[in-house]
Amino acid sequence: MLPKPPQPPSRLLPPAAVTESHWQALRQFTQARVALGRAGHSLPTAAHLAFQLAHAQARDAVQLPLDSVGLGTALQALGLQSLLLHSAAADRTTYLQRPDLGRQLDARSHQTLVTQAFRGSPAFDLALVVADGLSARAVHQSAVALVAATLQRLQADPEAAWTVAPIAVVEQARVAVGDEIGQTLRAQAVLLLIGERPGLSSPDSLGAYLTWAPRVGLTDASRNCLSNIRPAGLSVDAAAAKLHALLTQARRRQCSGVALKDETDPLAGLATAAERGNFLLPGPG
Repeated sequence: MLPKPPQPPSRLLPPAAVTESHWQALRQFTQARVALGRAGHSLPTAAHLAFQLAHAQARDAVQLPLDSVGLGTALQALGLQSLLLHSAAADRTTYLQRPDLGRQLDARSHQTLVTQAFRGSPAFDLALVVADGLSARAVHQSAVALVAATLQRLQADPEAAWTVAPIAVVEQARVAVGDEIGQTLRAQAVLLLIGERPGLSSPDSLGAYLTWAPRVGLTDASRNCLSNIRPAGLSVDAAAAKLHALLTQARRRQCSGVALKDETDPLAGLATAAERGNFLLPGPG
């Protein structure tokens, strides 16, 4: 009798391609790349592709040109005068390679400011600067709204009126360019809004830097900074409230930077996260 042919092995379902993380539930509370799981010893394909997309978005944010004309038009629609200026970095490549040139204006822009400052007008209380920095996308998204919200609070302040210089819109700029602008306009304070270096989950983050008695050569110790101003971070309204408080205290105490502390509610503007049930934030009551 011939032996029976061997039977094929029973068909077993393959194990899941992706091994989920035990901490996956935490992902609903943050945009950070946590609990991604694994495929073998590697990232799952979906997580890897999402990382590549975020990296591309960050690179695009750095390279996106600033629409200075569009910003000027938007500010004009609010009844605000603007000056279109440029740093000493002639183009984006130079800007990225020579940070020092981004901290100063080119000769033509400096002369524009000198002419503005000495038209017979008195010194200004506040110089506002909108600069591209490392994310023009952030500026396009939030800067005009933040300018409007901040000025609205300052104008409604019963304690004192603020005289505001024409808003400087600066291309290829670094934070310290605000010192030259404030000093040239003889402003008591300068508030600079600038696109921050994109993170891999935040290519649209705007920063705000306040300096009292601006002058060329100051360091970051002389500035107060609000960062992560964006829809998924600190809201425009919350940032405007904090800036109003900081400006009021800076004028009262005649200082900024390490000598001036933000005494507003540290959780202001983060209520949306709390409403989502973020266990990292204290709930109401």
